[in-house]
Amino acid sequence: MSKGPGLFTDIGKKAKDLLTKDYSSDQKFTVSTYSDAGVALTSTAVKKGGLSTGDILTQYKYKNTVVDVKVDTESNISTTFTINEIVPSTKTIASFKAPDFNSGKLEVQYFHDHATFTTAVALSQSPAIDFSATIGTPTIAFGAEGGYDTTSGNFTKYTAGISITKPDQSASIILGDKGDSIRASYVHYMDLLKRSAAVGEITRKFSTNENTFTVGGQYAVDIYTIVKAKLNNHGKLGALLQHEVIPKSVLTISGEVDTKALDKNPRFGVAIALKP
Repeated sequence: MSKGPGLFTDIGKKAKDLLTKDYSSDQKFTVSTYSDAGVALTSTAVKKGGLSTGDILTQYKYKNTVVDVKVDTESNISTTFTINEIVPSTKTIASFKAPDFNSGKLEVQYFHDHATFTTAVALSQSPAIDFSATIGTPTIAFGAEGGYDTTSGNFTKYTAGISITKPDQSASIILGDKGDSIRASYVHYMDLLKRSAAVGEITRKFSTNENTFTVGGQYAVDIYTIVKAKLNNHGKLGALLQHEVIPKSVLTISGEVDTKALDKNPRFGVAIALKP
């Protein structure tokens, strides 16, 4: 693939990951195994409140094709085919879920040195079409996405954004919710490996005149341990500790407390991911 501006979904992703990724109030246990034949098997068990769920994901890679099959405890079977370079500079993704075959989806991504385009079509009796485009360079990119319902003839969504990315910082502005909200974010990295960073994000909802401002950060204590924290203007304080117990096997402990309602019980989550 080309070294172009990236997909539209990449705009604002760095800030979003720093503020949301790995934060959880569930108990999660994951075990992954790999074979020399290119097959990866991942088993996951999750306890959320009093409900326990699980799934098994099998991934097979062969040349430019990746096949993912996931079976969960509710007897759903999700299958995804990802094929690179059917046509030069493209990626094709086909997915469907049994027994709900109306959930099928076909997506094509095209990458160019100065632009990327995606089109996704729902494979149902009343297909919906999602599309996006991004132009620019790896340093500065402009993009937009939309969704169209062929049954009603209406746009279900339209979003626009801009991002500026440098080696030690990243900034983005996204106008979303059909123009009803705007989100601006900024990330500054403290080291060359980008393991320590500070992030700020502000979101405004025009219809309700509601503003949400969030600040956070990530700090690498050592090569095995990372701590993260975040706080918004509504008083929600979150913290996370992630430690590599053995190579590729990670323990994550996270929690959240409402500083404006300390009488409420804080939320805690634990995740263990074991890899060979």
